[in-house]
Amino acid sequence: MSQLVSTDRAGVVVAGRAVASEFQPVHNPARTDEIVGEVAVGTPEHVEQAVTAASAAFRTWSATPAPRRAALLLAAADELAGHVDELATLLTREQGKVRWESVIDVGGASKILRYYTGLADRLAADELFRQDERGTVHLGRRPVGVTGIVVPWNSPVYLAFLGLAPALLAGNTVVVKPSEYAPLALGRVLDVLGRHLPPGVVNTVPGGAEAGSALVAHPRVRKVFFTGSTATGQQVMRGAAGNLKNLSLELGGNDPAIVLPSARIDDRLVDELVRAVFTLSGQICFDVKRIYVHRSRYADFVERYVDAVDRIVVGDGLDPASTIGPVNNRPQFERIQGLIERTRASGATVRTVATKLDPAGWDNGLFLLPSVVTDVEPGAEIVGCEQFGPVVPVLPYDTDEQVVALANDTEFGLSASVWGEDREHALAVARQLECGSVFLNVHRLGASDMTMPFGGFKGSGIGRGHGMYSLDACTELQVIADYVDVSGFPGPAPSRGPGR
Repeated sequence: MSQLVSTDRAGVVVAGRAVASEFQPVHNPARTDEIVGEVAVGTPEHVEQAVTAASAAFRTWSATPAPRRAALLLAAADELAGHVDELATLLTREQGKVRWESVIDVGGASKILRYYTGLADRLAADELFRQDERGTVHLGRRPVGVTGIVVPWNSPVYLAFLGLAPALLAGNTVVVKPSEYAPLALGRVLDVLGRHLPPGVVNTVPGGAEAGSALVAHPRVRKVFFTGSTATGQQVMRGAAGNLKNLSLELGGNDPAIVLPSARIDDRLVDELVRAVFTLSGQICFDVKRIYVHRSRYADFVERYVDAVDRIVVGDGLDPASTIGPVNNRPQFERIQGLIERTRASGATVRTVATKLDPAGWDNGLFLLPSVVTDVEPGAEIVGCEQFGPVVPVLPYDTDEQVVALANDTEFGLSASVWGEDREHALAVARQLECGSVFLNVHRLGASDMTMPFGGFKGSGIGRGHGMYSLDACTELQVIADYVDVSGFPGPAPSRGPGR
């Protein structure tokens, strides 16, 4: 098995070759004076080179039989599985998440590739749509073309491969734009993947908004996978409008958790909701962002919940004693700090709890202790926004009608959860919620596996990912109608001309 080169540098890679570029440092969010590596500053010119290479590779790659494409991807998956340990450490150093979270993130590359290669037979031959006396109608899936994948910084490897695996299996070529905040582990993974594929099938242009905008707007890019905020998703839609690109947008969330009167307020429920809110320091699109508890259970829940959150330990993600790590980047850190300060100034009760693992080094990292907010109005900023950090409001409610209205009163509609022992009641509430996924008595990583459709209502996205739903999104349906008799179709008979 080949060894990864430990350069800790994420560059522009076009058709398997490094392209000259400027670089900027990537800092460790647990120790911001530590430079973990460097990332290329991608430009529109780099995007042009990458798209040109992907376009040139498309004809051959798309014509490669699906089983052969699957075999190449499976070989890459096998190699990547051997690098999870070292890459998880690198990812924690650049992203900040605790190490077990990085293992899941990096390990997702091989697992997702293996899952999608198992679907290759779904692309291997056209389906027989209809056959009758008029003839035969075939239905085939054809690759869309060059595909842009714009990756966020919170789970860079896992989320990149949720787009990469189906796109490549379907016969598309890709240009990946990693985030400038967490590009290093993903860059290494893409280097391994690229070595298993023909040149130009996978290309990488790291960078910020300039590179992303150029990729989204490029006229030869036919498909875009974007995961990120709703506001940026709107910019992606505008940029993609020039040639009516096929879009898969997984956007922001303001996920509610609804605790019913039948819920057992025990250690399991409380601990599950701690995980649902604070995993990855709250930086997951479908983390719980607000908790509604029936008034009859509210006081008991809040007391037990604050006690449980107080057991969190915040520190360097490489320290096994850490429960959660720092926030990934300074703009997000300052945004969450400002949100908490405004919430406290509004008169709400903000209980900031938990333990600092390293008090002496606290100010050297982007660390935030978790906060639980009570005595807050339903329309407050902290309730209505996507916090994307370690803070959550907890509100009481009185009736199903009230809590359903509160849960749905948002521009978002990604996920939700309903908690209670009365399953029929929980299902009845779940069916009234305006969101793409509703979980019963759970709401954390793994609740939506890669076989289930995932996506949002309203401002939380367009399309569905995971499973065949994502594979369908990477193809265009083509009908081939092979008629033997068209005499029954409407239309004027052709003229035979005079005297005939």
